[in-house]
Amino acid sequence: MSLLASKRGCHIWHRRLRCLPWREIPACWSKTVTRYSSSLQRDTSLKNTRNIGIIAHIDAGKTTTTERMLYYSGFTRRIGDVDDGSTVTDFLPAERARGITIQSAAVTFHWPPLGEGTTNKTEGPRSQTPHTINLIDTPGHADFTFEVIRSLRILDGAVCILDGVAGVEAQTEKVWAQANNWSIPRIVFVNKLDRDGASFERTTKEIGSRLRGWPIVCQIPWWEGGKGRFTGVGDAVNLCALKWAEGGDGKSIKSFTLQALEQEDPGLRTELIKARAALVEALCEHDEELLEKWLECNDDSLAIPAQSIRDSLRRCIIDGSGRVIPVFAGASFRNIGVQPLLDAVDDLLPDPTERPDPEISLGSVNGSLSDLLDGKISIVPSGNKHLARKSATPKALASKIEGCALAFKVVNDARRGVLVYVRVYSGSINSNAALWNSNLHVTERAQRLLQMQASDAIEISQIPAGQIGVIAGLKHARTGDTLVSYPGVNPKVGPPPPLNALQLRPIEVPPPVFFAAVEPHSLSEEKNVADILAILLREDPSLHVNVDEESGQMLISGMGELHLEIARDRLVKDFKAKATMGNIEISYRECVLSHTSTHRFVFDREVAGKKGKAGCEASIGPLDETATAVDHTVHRDGNAITIRIITPSPLDDSSAEGPSTPPELPLDLLQSSLINGAVAALARGPRRSFPLHASHATLTFDTTRDFFGPETSPAALSSAARLAVQAALQEALSKDAIGLMEPVMNVVISCDESSLGAIVHDLSSARGGHVLSLENDSADNQGDDGRTIDPSRIYAPPDPFASSSGTSRSAGPGQQRHVTARVPLKEMVGYLKHLRSLTGGRGTFIMSVDRFERLSGPREKAV
Repeated sequence: MSLLASKRGCHIWHRRLRCLPWREIPACWSKTVTRYSSSLQRDTSLKNTRNIGIIAHIDAGKTTTTERMLYYSGFTRRIGDVDDGSTVTDFLPAERARGITIQSAAVTFHWPPLGEGTTNKTEGPRSQTPHTINLIDTPGHADFTFEVIRSLRILDGAVCILDGVAGVEAQTEKVWAQANNWSIPRIVFVNKLDRDGASFERTTKEIGSRLRGWPIVCQIPWWEGGKGRFTGVGDAVNLCALKWAEGGDGKSIKSFTLQALEQEDPGLRTELIKARAALVEALCEHDEELLEKWLECNDDSLAIPAQSIRDSLRRCIIDGSGRVIPVFAGASFRNIGVQPLLDAVDDLLPDPTERPDPEISLGSVNGSLSDLLDGKISIVPSGNKHLARKSATPKALASKIEGCALAFKVVNDARRGVLVYVRVYSGSINSNAALWNSNLHVTERAQRLLQMQASDAIEISQIPAGQIGVIAGLKHARTGDTLVSYPGVNPKVGPPPPLNALQLRPIEVPPPVFFAAVEPHSLSEEKNVADILAILLREDPSLHVNVDEESGQMLISGMGELHLEIARDRLVKDFKAKATMGNIEISYRECVLSHTSTHRFVFDREVAGKKGKAGCEASIGPLDETATAVDHTVHRDGNAITIRIITPSPLDDSSAEGPSTPPELPLDLLQSSLINGAVAALARGPRRSFPLHASHATLTFDTTRDFFGPETSPAALSSAARLAVQAALQEALSKDAIGLMEPVMNVVISCDESSLGAIVHDLSSARGGHVLSLENDSADNQGDDGRTIDPSRIYAPPDPFASSSGTSRSAGPGQQRHVTARVPLKEMVGYLKHLRSLTGGRGTFIMSVDRFERLSGPREKAV
């Protein structure tokens, strides 16, 4: 994409030769940087930084595309192959054995490679200036959706890869919706156009109908002779065509101007002019600045400079709404189209300074990080007015924050120990700095800082704002924890309150739905297995482990069958644990059917030689979604917990801001202790020891009756709350007011027309499911926000092998259909084998948790 912005201009290229070998073109796509590792330590401005992710359905070509990006940037000297298990980002043994991505991998490289391009360029495309790209290759399997969620949380942009044969698939829609939740700017790369059955036109129109955005075609496929093999792309932005040499490594590319295409391929030239006109007209509907430019050029779309179009595309996608979707073409396995895609990453996706301010919370106060640092957020310590009068100004306190980062991934490396991946949002994290974990209220020291290159690492001295790095040696940090670097921090209490409670927006962990028993081979091995499971849980919070009180059995739960299978392999093969995992079972829930009376419990016991005493009242009932609580209410694991603090009425009105708690028991600590106790009680129901769901616990703490001075510690408070809630649950059980709930899944099945009847009958009759819709390629085109996309108005070049009936797949046995249904999870265990038998091996499905529903009478007896 940077061809037309070269210093000589396209007319000089046309005078020299009709077509030029790519190695003679002064763009930055062919050389190799030999001393790559040392270059990573150079300081690069935030403007030239891109934090991007590769997202897609499984087997769309994410890892293959990543391998080509690393090769052309000079990071690697050879192209890895997924089938051979030689890729950089899929380095786990399980990934190489299965040929799929299981955990997200981070790699940092430069594009264009350092030493090429113009480093101080103020005009022209951004892709002529070397950019630091922090890339995360994410999994595509639905079982590992948490890996995608926690990666999207810290990204500034994303490249969504589509299979040109399969089009927009079910998991693509799911990851696209997740990117919408985080407002991630995205571009689309239509891959695998070299394969039989590939259709760029149909895939482009599916982008509009199924992803609910307006596809802007920036590149069109170049079919040799108009009907032959896929050989290159036509660039509608730069008005040129790029042709890759057959069978090479992708570095030998020829460029053709519009004039050169008159002799090389007149049909492509005509279609390229149509593509430029459609591109400009579509952008003018969303961008007034380009519309003015178009009017200045007398409605001549060919006269608009390429840089104006790039700027317009950037303005249209920068908000992350997905209303405009730039579309690029290629075939990564054949090394076609990857370099222009990298140029698009530099030119179109935002740098860290162009993203919205990160959201933070300070206790009950919410705001943005920049407002906190500018002193616009009132930070007054709660529960102690004397301390509030002595504290410094909010801006003076906040200005001392040296760095603020979010831990989004934890990995246990065999050579380097525990590695915590962080994204720095403010200041910088320096080597050997003391970091306050505001979630766990502990201080840890950043012993070593690393820049990860998949399984390899380079030691660095600091991680500046906007960058992604790794901290080695942290013993407690978990996924979603906020790390704050504060000068002179007290290791026990952290920064001055309430800055010690500063938290960035957390990462939500989806609930597990499958579980299996883990049996150590001997009693002596039990502790080792428990320690290994703790390591796995810290790496992957979507895994859960609990111990059955009655049988003493360890149960591990996860997102799906493959998720638990991978956990078993890591437990046995990687960590060499002597244990066996049982059959996969379903994780049910219990619910409260009616309200209970209030139960008061006073905890009075010595714990570890220290006396603890505290009281608490609790009641529980079904969760009413429409009710709004005026007290402090939090939602955990599908339940609501309301905390009520009763304090004596003051003589004056000085405490009108809120309840005044004892100085040794701040309000935040009091509330968190009670909540922790309630969460522990709700984790195990009284009927079948399943976790509680859709229940509302109300806890009341009276400072005159339930507070016993120094004996009332946070541990005593949590114990009193737990025992009070358990007493209320026992009352509900005695009244037969505890019901069972089962997970119900949203299932999307892709099949052909001939198998549709058998699948629908199997779901509705044999599996107790409810079919919600039967969609084909012309499904409903209106999005949740009311946007209506008319596929007939979407420009896409005609496919050379398309039938005369248009772009939709022809009706009949070969037509692809999508069955959307809600099915109990119990009926979906082992469903893949059954689906393959029904569809002759061609059917696929994905599923996600919809909600938990109460079991009917016959199904409850079966459980």
